[in-house]
Amino acid sequence: MQRRKIRVGIIFGGKSPEHEVSLQTAKKVIESIDGEKYEIVLIGIDRDGKWLLPNSSQYLLHGDDPTLIEINKAASKDIILLPQGEGALVDTADSSFSRGIDVAFPVLHGQFGEDGTVQGFLKLADIPFVGAGVLGSAVGMDKDVMKRLLRDAGLPIADFITCASKTILTYGDVLQKLGQPFFVKPANAGSSMGVAKVRNEEEYSPALRDAFLYDRKILIEEYIKGRELECGVIGNDDPIASRVGEIIPKEDFYSYAAKYTDENAVSVDVPAHIPESVERKIQEYAIRAFKVLECEGMARVDFFLKEDGSLIINEINTIPGPVMFRRIWEASGIPYVDLIDRLIQLAISRFEQEKQLKTFFN
Repeated sequence: MQRRKIRVGIIFGGKSPEHEVSLQTAKKVIESIDGEKYEIVLIGIDRDGKWLLPNSSQYLLHGDDPTLIEINKAASKDIILLPQGEGALVDTADSSFSRGIDVAFPVLHGQFGEDGTVQGFLKLADIPFVGAGVLGSAVGMDKDVMKRLLRDAGLPIADFITCASKTILTYGDVLQKLGQPFFVKPANAGSSMGVAKVRNEEEYSPALRDAFLYDRKILIEEYIKGRELECGVIGNDDPIASRVGEIIPKEDFYSYAAKYTDENAVSVDVPAHIPESVERKIQEYAIRAFKVLECEGMARVDFFLKEDGSLIINEINTIPGPVMFRRIWEASGIPYVDLIDRLIQLAISRFEQEKQLKTFFN
């Protein structure tokens, strides 16, 4: 008898400023997953947080335009994921309709997706899911908490100040501690949204105002002059690191447009042209950061290589965009279709281990 395919629920979109970025990531994963082994179940989340079951052949509108891309709501059912329902997705208008999933593959970027919220929901629903758990997702998303944990573990980071909306620092205070230029960014946002490079006092207040549009806590960080390098990590208890890739932005820094809407704003070098000893050190730091931040499944760790040869960890991304992540693993000998397979199997393996844990005291 032919074995049933594993049903993978790819969750994309989300109630986040990075909604369109997530749609692009989902498109890449859906195009690359092994259809002989896995049955894809599409789960879209619109900007209001509504869960949708799109038609698999018409799930996106303007799929080739990163500025106009959107979920095709007209070809979707409104659904809910039943807690403890063995992965059942039920039509809110027709309870007799149900689809099931065996494992979830969240490709949600930013708030309400990459920050532990969806991961917690999936744990309550008793469904295995790809990527970091609740804690790893949360601390990976919060740049302030992430940097404090990395610093306390003895890993190299840039100097920074955390600022809440009621404790605004003057430009002079920041200048005295960090020098100039410096960066202002939301603590809980990705894709360079709300990020500004501040070169003088006139740019400071607008940068704060923009960053606070995305979060109630912001990070003010020293400027690091150096090459931008990225390293992937996959695994649960025994993670491994990929080859290192280099991002070469043609703008002043790696902006949202350079990442997602303007192909000419950046070039990518994989593997990066760096000494072997430097690559080994980056791989070592990437795995250490992955473990310190309690990550599982997958992550991409971003670095700066300074002119003096020293390294700075910039951040970790627990749901990395597919372009660089795919390329660095392909350069490491793992094609993207195999990488997706490994990530799904890691999710199932972790779930099976957790099922062995006691949930009562006798």
